[in-house]
Amino acid sequence: MGGVPVKAATWSGSGDGEPRWFVGTLAIVRVSGQAVDGRFALIEFLLPHHASPPRHTHPQDESYVVLAGRLTVVAGDERFVVETGGVAVVPIGVVHTFRVDSDTARVLVLSTPAGLERMILDGSVPATAATLPPADAPRPTPDELSKVFAAHGQVNCGPPLGPSD
Repeated sequence: MGGVPVKAATWSGSGDGEPRWFVGTLAIVRVSGQAVDGRFALIEFLLPHHASPPRHTHPQDESYVVLAGRLTVVAGDERFVVETGGVAVVPIGVVHTFRVDSDTARVLVLSTPAGLERMILDGSVPATAATLPPADAPRPTPDELSKVFAAHGQVNCGPPLGPSD
């Protein structure tokens, strides 16, 4: 933030954005922070069954809009389910994770301020199709991923949610 103020509208049509394969998911940056002077970023995810990141924090609020599917979210001491049409907000600094309970989930993630999209870009590869990545899609090594997380202020604090957690 603090660059040249953006004075023009921006939009993203269906299918627009930069599709990336990010640790077993499809992430599409629909609105980059650069387009809105860093105020926010909007990323659309397609997530597979049981996908769950490690418990973590980062220097952004993270809001979820579930377009299709079902997530179990753990944020601080709270645990709740967000289904199609539901919304959840996790404030900056709150340890959180989620798990996909449906076959897949399509989720819009709002990063406020921007930043999560840069971490995704740094830890992913271009997707050759707007699908979940194939099993042989390139992925960063654990060491490479740790460096990406550290560079963007994500601190991993515990394990992901397992299927029966």
